[in-house]
Amino acid sequence: MVKTAVLVSGGGTNLQAIIDANILGEIKNCELTAVISSNPEAYALTRAQYAKIPTYIVDKNIFPNRDSFTQAIVNKLNDLDIELVVLAGFMYVLTERFTKEFKNRVINIHPALIPAFCGDGYYGIHVHEKVLAFGAKISGATAHFVSEVTDDGPIIMQKSVDVLEDDTPETLQRRIMEQAEWKILPQSISLFCEGRLRVEGRIVHIKEATNESN
Repeated sequence: MVKTAVLVSGGGTNLQAIIDANILGEIKNCELTAVISSNPEAYALTRAQYAKIPTYIVDKNIFPNRDSFTQAIVNKLNDLDIELVVLAGFMYVLTERFTKEFKNRVINIHPALIPAFCGDGYYGIHVHEKVLAFGAKISGATAHFVSEVTDDGPIIMQKSVDVLEDDTPETLQRRIMEQAEWKILPQSISLFCEGRLRVEGRIVHIKEATNESN
């Protein structure tokens, strides 16, 4: 079983999707070892507690800078012997210390089809506002490995979602979560934990399932 930690900051809807998929057996060979929150008030902690997943708080506000906060996160992950890190609504960009320590072992979900509508400033509802302002007809979600550059790591999975004429940022956000994010994030976690992902440069190769992983 791959020891997995989920980093959160807020409500934890993506965390709930992971929990639900794990309960249903859709995520294979994964041990949800920890949920670590940068915010002591995050509802995601309650979701984890209901699911009997150990929770930890690394409060961003008590650290003087990004370097010290990053080091505290890395220390906690190493203390727990974490093999895979999942960013699920984690609202802070950590330093290269984190991405180098866990190279190709950190999965993030982005609410758009990378390389469109991504990078610095493209997070949360702002992504969907910009999609609608641009007049895009298709958006979606991308599960990718995290690199030193925001939203630039190798892509694991993508799923498209139509943009409707009467969409608001809120309705588009909800539909992308339901139809894309909550599907491909658990699937990507399972692929990693099954040992079915191989990264070559920017390309993520997905191996066929074996009898052992079925």
